[in-house]
Amino acid sequence: MDQQIHKKIDEVILWLREQVNNAGAKGLAVGISGGIDSAVVACLIKKAFPNNSLGIILPIKSDKKDIEDGILSVKACNIDYFEVDLEEEHNGIMAKVTEQLNDKGKFNNSTKRATDANLRARLRMSTLYAIANNLNYLVVGTDNAAELYTGYFTKYGDGGVDLLPIASLKKYEVYEWAKVLGVPKEVIEKQPSAGLWEGQTDEQEMGTTYEYIDSFLDGKSIPEKDLAIIERLHKNSDHKRTTPPSPKLDK
Repeated sequence: MDQQIHKKIDEVILWLREQVNNAGAKGLAVGISGGIDSAVVACLIKKAFPNNSLGIILPIKSDKKDIEDGILSVKACNIDYFEVDLEEEHNGIMAKVTEQLNDKGKFNNSTKRATDANLRARLRMSTLYAIANNLNYLVVGTDNAAELYTGYFTKYGDGGVDLLPIASLKKYEVYEWAKVLGVPKEVIEKQPSAGLWEGQTDEQEMGTTYEYIDSFLDGKSIPEKDLAIIERLHKNSDHKRTTPPSPKLDK
């Protein structure tokens, strides 16, 4: 099994180098969340570009444990990294948006959490690109097959990237790769979370489990309730995986 994984890892490393070469870029950058997906991607880009790869930790009112786990991850693969705290910028934008909407009597408190969470993801994306553009690097995403199928990513947030090296991996395969790549045990064993708010977890937010999503993608039978959730998530997130539509006008 490990030999097969090593072979696939080598294929991805070559693919990353080809993408950078084709784009006329110099290297690769990834946002580090403290989770397993970004840890795996950090390892991959470090192997692809030992001297031109970068991990960026982007806390916004983040759990200290996530920051600590992010540092553990980058140190384990020996990738260069730094931290950019975006809490002040996030607070400023949220305050201005809330004020303007309140002045118009339009602020919707029921969607405040989602607005806040998506803004965090989009601020991180903008910061990653500011850094990558300066270095002539490509931005590498961390979405796996389960997340892509269900649309469990923010449009123009963590979905706003140049490359997706683990997009074909189910979540259980990400865990297999993590062990081979030497991702720290603490990161491998922690509960998956996008860190969008205190106590948030991926599976709680999705309403189903990665195990069921992976089984579905592998063509296995899963409970009807979970199948319905996965199909609904896929349908509702179709716009995230396609080019924005435009009308076809008569000439």
